[in-house]
Amino acid sequence: MASINKNSNIIIVGAGVFGLSTALWLAKSGYTSVTVYDQQPYTTNSYRDGADAASADINKIIRFSYGNEIEYQTLALEASKVWDEWNQQLADLQESGEDVGLPPGIKAGDKLWFNSGMLRMSVGDTPDKFEQETLKSMEKEKGLREKQYEVGNVADLRRAQELGWAHKLDPFHRKEQGKPHVAVLDSKAGFVAAGRSCLWAMHLCQRDGVKFVLGPYTGKLKALVSKADGSINGIETEDGKTHSADLVVVACGGWTPAILPETSRSIETTAGSVVNVQIPRENKKLWDRYAPENMPVFTWGMKEGKGMYGFPRTEDGIIKFGYRATKWTNYDQVNGETLSVPKTAFTPKKETNVPLISLNAVKSLISEFLPELTPLGINSTRLCWYTDSIDNSFLIDHVPGRPGLIVCSGGSGHGFKFLPILGREVVKIVEGKGKNVYGQMWRWREPKQGEKNNGLEEGPDGPRVLAKLDMASEKDWEFGGSPRL
Repeated sequence: MASINKNSNIIIVGAGVFGLSTALWLAKSGYTSVTVYDQQPYTTNSYRDGADAASADINKIIRFSYGNEIEYQTLALEASKVWDEWNQQLADLQESGEDVGLPPGIKAGDKLWFNSGMLRMSVGDTPDKFEQETLKSMEKEKGLREKQYEVGNVADLRRAQELGWAHKLDPFHRKEQGKPHVAVLDSKAGFVAAGRSCLWAMHLCQRDGVKFVLGPYTGKLKALVSKADGSINGIETEDGKTHSADLVVVACGGWTPAILPETSRSIETTAGSVVNVQIPRENKKLWDRYAPENMPVFTWGMKEGKGMYGFPRTEDGIIKFGYRATKWTNYDQVNGETLSVPKTAFTPKKETNVPLISLNAVKSLISEFLPELTPLGINSTRLCWYTDSIDNSFLIDHVPGRPGLIVCSGGSGHGFKFLPILGREVVKIVEGKGKNVYGQMWRWREPKQGEKNNGLEEGPDGPRVLAKLDMASEKDWEFGGSPRL
């Protein structure tokens, strides 16, 4: 492979968070020939209807709680500054009235990120080890610990009252009911409108000269094009055309292992379960109660075996719940390899439901914490497919033995918040000027033999395979019986 320079032809496969951020920062760094390919027509479906990538979602969490992984805490804080800037840029566009050609699905004045706060609830009588490590790490960043309000901490409560956050410390009225409530409210955290944020990033990419080729024929990868020595020098798309490149970056989320089977030892395609409840706009009491101004993002027992989280309602009245205590797999044959691959409403083998165990867990959470929602029932469900790595850190590196090829994946369910900043670090890896702390964390790595590797050691024989599970259906969407948590 020839050395990369600013005029090198670079192809990125995948227009999700990792691909968009990489493209944006390549352009910001002076690279003049960057093209992004994706099978989804995102300029028309706006990362919503018909889109099934993890990035194509209604919202994602912005958090800074990373236990003792202070490197991710630092990166998230850097990203948060850009999220603020992006909100301001959209507000300025509305004020100026300038038409900059925003794609359908986003308009001047829209907000991308919402500082609703995030309530981290523990299951036990005391904060779990991860929470304790998180608070200790936050003390190392000036002003960050002061943004955390621990329930039961007198000084924190006084500060929350003074700064207008006290109403979000116990939004489920646990203490009034005499129930345990061990929690920390992060007033710096919140959520982003995911699809809208991707559209904004795409707009910024295009403004800086990045080209996009989207759609199921012209934009869909059919094969990587290689030379006799194994190096990669382009891609072939579904329409039969070949596109040459000096460098190909595969940033395809849950679809990555099927494209690069050699990554399947380090990352595995898995699914979290998403369950939505729709609040009618005419129900003003619920509409106001679950507005971002009154309800934080909340998690419950994320490191204690519960793996539950939820959001304030969207502008359309959707409350999204997630279950990640167990992340599901779907093993199938792909070109002679046994790999876990996405199974969605739009893949050849379709799935529109979530495992019954996931649905029941969310229903139990709602019944216990948010019982006023039970008469509404469940509105929709979906499996959110991404890739988990062996250690929950990203996999971003040159692929060994395949010059001209970089993998950019392994989001492990926490990558979206880094959309504004991730590409800065990817560019450093592309240029190969020595690995900094992130380059080391995200390097190509193999699993440790005989040890647990975040579930990857289970493979198709493990208990998380969808084919072995009872799947929920619409008849299960109604509530009944008593909560069992």
